[in-house]
This record gives sequence, structure tokens and C-alpha cells, in this order.
Amino acid sequence: MKIFFVSLGCDKNLVDSEIMIKHLKNNDYSIIDDIEEAETIVVNTCCFIDSAKEESIETILDMATYKENTCKYLIVCGCMAQRYHVEIKQEIPEVDAIIGTTAAPDLVNALEELKKRSVSESLNGEDTYSVLEYINDINLTVEAPVYDEMHSGGYSAYIKIAEGCNKHCTYCVIPKIRGNYRSVPIEKIMEQANHLVNQGAKELILVAQETTIYGTDLYGKKSLHTLISMLSKLQGVQWIRVLYCYPEEIYDELIYEMKNNPKVCHYIDMPIQHASDNVLKRMGRRTTNSEIRQKIKLLRDNISDIVIRTTLITGFPGETEEDFLILREFVEEMKFDRLGVFTYSQEENTPAALYEDQISQELKEERRDEIMELQQNIVFQANEEHIGDVMPVIIEGYIPRDDVYVARSYMDSPDVDGLVFVNFDGRLESGDFVRVEIIEAKGYDLIGEVI
Repeated sequence: MKIFFVSLGCDKNLVDSEIMIKHLKNNDYSIIDDIEEAETIVVNTCCFIDSAKEESIETILDMATYKENTCKYLIVCGCMAQRYHVEIKQEIPEVDAIIGTTAAPDLVNALEELKKRSVSESLNGEDTYSVLEYINDINLTVEAPVYDEMHSGGYSAYIKIAEGCNKHCTYCVIPKIRGNYRSVPIEKIMEQANHLVNQGAKELILVAQETTIYGTDLYGKKSLHTLISMLSKLQGVQWIRVLYCYPEEIYDELIYEMKNNPKVCHYIDMPIQHASDNVLKRMGRRTTNSEIRQKIKLLRDNISDIVIRTTLITGFPGETEEDFLILREFVEEMKFDRLGVFTYSQEENTPAALYEDQISQELKEERRDEIMELQQNIVFQANEEHIGDVMPVIIEGYIPRDDVYVARSYMDSPDVDGLVFVNFDGRLESGDFVRVEIIEAKGYDLIGEVI
């Protein structure tokens, strides 16, 4: 059976998609790139915020139109399937099976059951249709497969080191659809990483809902630094990048490992969400403005060229003009290297959704745009200061019409940060690491020449 796979949402969802693809390929299913030939379409959904839900719904409905042609079955997986399986079953009759966040192995079971139904209907002429549902316990042990091949692309590979979250921030539904925090055992991660490196991965990107408390449930202590050290010993690994580090959980051994291990990118993704103590408290965050400042100072004092990426939320219920001014001044003062802003999304079944002092969408967006405009100026100025710097980059492709190579430096995570466009008369291959001198800055991107 030919299967077309659609993966929506974050990089953690992409890892889940790779797990499901692995199960399909191991059971002799064929993954194809041409949707017109698909006999089954699988959509791995996201529902973290309203825009993600809308994208998931639109994608499901769009994929449903292919059932008028060669597609026999439409299967919906992931976060939206876990959270809204009843609604999907009632509102989108084209869906044949619904697979929750911890039910990846059941995708194969669903397909086998659907095929049996088709045979039964063909032989007996009876309509046996009903939506198949596999919604398992969200606290099941997280799976860590050895991939048959990389689907996340090229020479960079994501490794999900844990599943779920224990933080229970007042705006977030993740614990309800992903369960409690469960670390993947180190030996399983090493097995997975070794296979990815043998497949050509040179950059390993560690992800989870929160990476900084990795190992606390298995080993009784924070063990991310130990994992990084072990991964760095794999031949072929040149970069290790760490995402989703909660500021209050960043610890001395981790900073030491990042500083002294030459394979660890001096880059950290540290979502803070806000800078006003009033808003942070209402969000259920476990840190304060002062503590965030101290953590940023600790990182920059120890790793002089550290690149700090963060995310913020504007328009959280009760966010006053004073709260927003605190946030704006904080961004201006901290000069984050990378920053993204989301408007608050009122998610049902979360405490914040019940707060009475909700803020209009117009004001949320106005505040978001103001922060992003401020951040744009910060980044553009910082990029100008990189002119003359020499740094290694990983080649990601070539643009023939511009006769230029596309690359990333240690300062840039795939898909969310900037690029380095590299001028070179010779031939380079995707995955090559080369040293370049930065000769120009263009907005969020840099221009370099191979030296």
C-alpha cells in the first residue's frame, strides 16, 4: 500500500512522524512523495495553539478531497487526534482511523484492520464502516526507535530525549495530551544516535517539551550534560544543539559541558514567555524577572559567544500596559540573539482560559508586532557586528540562479533562524563544513566567503 505522510507542528512532532514511518516501513508499507498516487494519507496533527488547530483542520479537510480519487483511507494522528478524537469522529466522516500521541505502533494495526474490512465488504457486500480509534494512556513509556533512514532532512537530525511535561503552566495543554515527563533511557538514545550518524547525520538536535530536566525521573538527577558528553564521543558528530531549556532548570554542569565540549554549539533555546513577575506568576511559570536576568548573565559570563534564543507570549490575560512595558524594556536591555513572539491563545480546559480579564486579539497582535519590530532592529544591528568574523558553517544547498550556497552557522537552528549565504567558486556538497569570513549582513541573514 502506498502511503503519503503529512507532518504538522513542531520538531518533536516530526520525530513522532519518523517513528510511525519506521513502523510502516518495517511492515512493508511504501512511503511516497506523490499524493496523487496515495492509497492512504496519514496526517500527524498539532493543536498547541489556535493557529495550529486551524492548520490541522484545514489540512485534514484538504486531504479528504483525495478520497474521491485513488486514496482509500484517511488517518489522523497526533495531538489533535488525542485531544479532539470525539469531535473528529463526529465532524469529519471522511476520517477512517484516529491515532493518539502514544499509539504510534497502532498505525500499522489500523491499516491492517482497514484492509480486512475492505476484503469483507468486497466478499459480503456489507458496509462495516466505523472509525477506528487508538487513544492510549498518555503516560506510556516514550518510544525511542532506531530509524531506518532520516526523514527530518539532510545532515541534521532531531532526537527526542523525553516526552510529556510536569510544569502545568496555566496556558498550556501539553500535559493533558502528552502526559507526564518521561525520559528516554540513555542507552536507547545512544543506539538511535549511532544509527543516525551512520546514516550521515553530522548535527544532532536534542528536543523535548523540556530538555533540562532530562534523566531526573530515571536517574534521580539532571543528566543532560552526561548525555551530551556521551553523544559527543560518536565519530561523525560535529555539532550538538540543545533546544527547550527552561531557565530555572539550567544548571552548572550543563553550562560547563556546553562551554568545554567543542562539539556543543554555543546556542541555547530558553523559552521565558514573559518578563513581568505579575504575568509570570499568573502563567504558572516557576521563575521571576530577576532570576531570568541572573541566568542570562551566568550563561554570557561563562560562554562569551553564546547565542540565546527565546519565545514570548503577548496579550496573556491580565497583561497591563505596565506589564507590557516591563517586557518591552527587558527585550531591549537583554538583546536576545533570536526571539519569537506568539499571541496568547485561549486554550479550553486550561486555567488561563477561565481568567476573566481576557485581552482583545487586536491588542495581542499590536503588542506582538511592537516586540518583533524592536527585536528586528536588535538582530540587524548584531548581524552588522558579525562582519569580519570567521566561523564554521554547514552547507545545506545551492541556489543556481544566484550562484550561491545556503548554509547555517552555530548561531542558527534549522527552519527557525537565519542563514549564511556562501560565495565560493569551487564545488561544495550538502553536509560539508567549511570556514567562512562574514563580509556582509542582509537583515536576518549573513553573507560569507570560504577561506
